[in-house]
Amino acid sequence: MASVSAPSQTTPAPTAPLQRGIVKMVLSGCAIIVRGQPRGGPPPERQINLSNIRAGAMARRAAQGQPDTKDTPDEPWAFQAREFLRKKLIGKEVCFTVEIRTALGREYGMVYLGKDTTGENIAESLVNEGLATVRREGIRGNNPEQARLCELEDQAKSSKKGMWSEGGGTHTIRDIKYTIENPRNFVDSLHQKPINAIIEHVRDGSVVRALLLPDYYLVTVMLSGVKCPTFKREADVETPEPFAAEAKFFTESRLLQRDVQIILESCPNQIILGTILHPNGNITELLLKEGFARCVDWSMAVYTQGAEKLRAAERSAKERKVRIWKDYVAPTANLDQKDRQFVAKVMQVVNADAMVVKLNSGEYKTIHLSSIRPPRNEGEEKNKDKDKRFRPLYDIPYMFEAREFLRKKLIGKKVNVTVDYIRAATGPGEGTPAFPERTCATVTIGGINIAEALVSKGLATVIRYRQDDDQRSSHYDELLAAEARAIKNGKGLHSKKEVPIHRVADISGETQKAKQFFPFLQRAGRSEAVVEYVFSGSRLKLYMPKETCLITFLLAGIECPRSSRNLPGGMQVAEPFSDEAMLFTKELVLQREVEVEVESMDKAGNFIGWLHIEGVNLSVALVENALSKVHFTAERSAYYKTLVSAEDACRQRKEKIWANYEEKPVEEVVHVSEEKERVANYRPVYVTEIADTLHFYTQDVETGGQLESLMETMRAEIAAQPPVEGSYSARRGDYCIAKFADGEWYRARVEKVESPAKVHVFYIDYGNREVVSSTRLAAMPPAFSTRTLPAQATEYAFAFIQVPQDEDARADVVDCVVRDIQNSQCLLNVEYSGATCPHVTIQFGDTKDDVGLGLVKEGLVMVDVRKEKHLQKMVTEYLNSQESAKSARLNIWRYGDFRADDADEFGYSR
Repeated sequence: MASVSAPSQTTPAPTAPLQRGIVKMVLSGCAIIVRGQPRGGPPPERQINLSNIRAGAMARRAAQGQPDTKDTPDEPWAFQAREFLRKKLIGKEVCFTVEIRTALGREYGMVYLGKDTTGENIAESLVNEGLATVRREGIRGNNPEQARLCELEDQAKSSKKGMWSEGGGTHTIRDIKYTIENPRNFVDSLHQKPINAIIEHVRDGSVVRALLLPDYYLVTVMLSGVKCPTFKREADVETPEPFAAEAKFFTESRLLQRDVQIILESCPNQIILGTILHPNGNITELLLKEGFARCVDWSMAVYTQGAEKLRAAERSAKERKVRIWKDYVAPTANLDQKDRQFVAKVMQVVNADAMVVKLNSGEYKTIHLSSIRPPRNEGEEKNKDKDKRFRPLYDIPYMFEAREFLRKKLIGKKVNVTVDYIRAATGPGEGTPAFPERTCATVTIGGINIAEALVSKGLATVIRYRQDDDQRSSHYDELLAAEARAIKNGKGLHSKKEVPIHRVADISGETQKAKQFFPFLQRAGRSEAVVEYVFSGSRLKLYMPKETCLITFLLAGIECPRSSRNLPGGMQVAEPFSDEAMLFTKELVLQREVEVEVESMDKAGNFIGWLHIEGVNLSVALVENALSKVHFTAERSAYYKTLVSAEDACRQRKEKIWANYEEKPVEEVVHVSEEKERVANYRPVYVTEIADTLHFYTQDVETGGQLESLMETMRAEIAAQPPVEGSYSARRGDYCIAKFADGEWYRARVEKVESPAKVHVFYIDYGNREVVSSTRLAAMPPAFSTRTLPAQATEYAFAFIQVPQDEDARADVVDCVVRDIQNSQCLLNVEYSGATCPHVTIQFGDTKDDVGLGLVKEGLVMVDVRKEKHLQKMVTEYLNSQESAKSARLNIWRYGDFRADDADEFGYSR
């Protein structure tokens, strides 16, 4: 803005009092805007024009909507004069006098840098640098200030400074670009590199007009990731939203006409988004922290300085309830800290965004993952086949994959839960179902955000919210970023490929289908399955992955309390402990991978058999926990003795279903009839492996020749047709062949697959275990399977012996047994059944001495006192040997009889 001669109707100020202010803006080389100090809001401001001088006029853009008007360029040296003042004055305190006030209210005066007139005279500095001319037509001879200006101008002329230099000053005129033809290309061409700029105007707290240097592009920039209250214009009346003026002043007082760097980050819909960097800090974060702005999701994604910093700044303002957040109430404000953050165990995955967890208190709670939406059917796909029953888990694309991802990662694991918000219950509306109240949370395991992992694999999408809706994930930006990656990489729901189809046959209750399927399951022996649903303690629905079908499975060998159910004659009342049995089964097997042995089938098409999970027989576990009774059909099974033993123990303790049990005289007769003499039927075996648990594996000497013959034939066939390395894909429970450290191939079973490089195998003919690479595994040739020759290694435990719990004591025993009997022929006799394997006595092959009795005599173990009458002679012999070891203070008895008060400390229990 150029200064012109003051009009004739001027009012000289009677006395020019000294006034002070802070320079807000420099309009031109001879005009500035001065503001006061803020008090409860933006301060007053006024324009001061410098007396007695004239500087060049700044460029001006043509009026919008008036085609006749043209852009006015800079006058020579105008921009340099403005810059000289801007760098000297912006944000600084000045003092000034108003000498003349025109009829239109325009004020002219003298401006000094600092608090009084001893400071630098701004007009004199401009004239001295040759950036302004003196208005000599109004000079009065007796005015020393004017005389001083004339003198300085003459000096500048003689020194050829500024506008007095040769060349006319055309090189000082800027080529300002008010518009950019293709803003997106322009922004992309800068590659998000910081560019120098001057902030020329602040429209509101988050929108500025910036002059980009050195090419003089004048652009409007909106701050990425945030939005401040704005000034709404209706019918030429501008109405500020609450805190709009304060936010604008906050940005103005820090950035207006400051030298900054701007990162232009994106340009959606011709709007340039950017971040302004100033040596004193990031204005975007400051606005949020002081409660002048809120985060904006759509532009947050392009913010390059760390979206989490913006969320943290906004969170800080919300917690302090400052400015726009003065009435803010947090979504979890009504929750105690213990209900807001807790550790829980995942018991069930309900679908791709919900799970049931068990709290430390034992309470069950349904948790929904915050801000994500599981896969769902689009449009009318749901109604394509009206004759077919709709099953969301299998019929909605990627729902099964999403559920499986969560199931494999979470079931039975402890997770950290941070509640983000409680979604209130909603009633049914037109076309929308009713939803109960939902607890929505961020769930992490091992530092991994489960929702983020699900979204990044394209197995869920992120919910979009209204800008003022704070009920969202505390890691919402990470979810959006994960979704963007999934879309870019074409993962899951965002894939262009055909959607995976799961043809799962549900044969539960389908008698004919079950009959056709039964022989396959029966012949398969142990089959892999996933427990999909638990109807009661002993009735489950299983998914068979190899056969891709659903079956109803009943546990064999037990009689479990029945749950309540609807029958044609009315409701059947639940039997005592039915709920406890169902809960026990749910906690142990629901949605876990299990192995099943199908033995028979009932009339309704339900399969009956044994279910194993991590070495535990579920039927046995229910009986051991006094939640089931043994059924007479178990008599013909291999697990009968274990079941009866467990049932007897519970019956004696009168636990749960046996609480009201009273022994009947009849049972005494039975008990007497079962009394028998100990049978000593020792047979020769070869001990191949001693486990750390003191269990050991043996081969039957009688079948040893068959095993050697089979091994020779198998190795000859493998040598003739070697397996392709890496062609075998290991799966838990599969039989295979494995190359041992000696370079030979042996029969094995896969127990666990950590990765292709770490496969846990069990050598079925020798009893040892090893972790190998899948490159050392191959498919077992059918001619050498367990049908041709059963697994030769049989597991046993020592009878009448307590295995020490103390690791050092146990290691001593194991070392002793390894030295004595490993890789040697011994004699073995089965004494009684155990929970996992038979308990036996074993004799040295040459001396016929009892190995277990020898351990007792050396004071390495304690005696496990059995109650059976036919074993009492053996038990007495063992106890006498224990007393001898105790008297001699051997090994564990070296400190005397410790059992009275500190058995637990030494790892023993009586």
